[in-house]
Amino acid sequence: MTRKQEIAEFLSREFPQTKCTVEEVGHLTATVRHEVGEPELRPGGTVSGPVLMMTADVALYVAILNEIGLVPLTVTTSLNINFMRKPAADAAIIGVCKLLKLGRSLAVGEVSLYSEGSDQVVAHAVGTYAIPPSTGAAK
Repeated sequence: MTRKQEIAEFLSREFPQTKCTVEEVGHLTATVRHEVGEPELRPGGTVSGPVLMMTADVALYVAILNEIGLVPLTVTTSLNINFMRKPAADAAIIGVCKLLKLGRSLAVGEVSLYSEGSDQVVAHAVGTYAIPPSTGAAK
């Protein structure tokens, strides 16, 4: 089983409420997808902020787990998001994460969010995760 499959199964088992799926994982990177339907929309015909934030958070989590293994108690300590333009109401949200720092106790990454089919960033997030001791993460 690949690391991508392991992470996807872990998310399905531990976070069945998420609609995010793992599209790709790589060295210090991850791409996730969140399908958009009526429940994800807010007035004005756009994807809600909480959906964008969740997608960014999951992308960070997946990128980190790809590097350190399945460490469930790796947790978000901060997430800052800037909403740049209106996402399409009829397209999935794609979150592309790049880890900027992976230490023993903290990981920092950025996520660019897109409406599927567009190369324009709809939101940009930066987040920090706490990594529990003894995970073997890089220094």
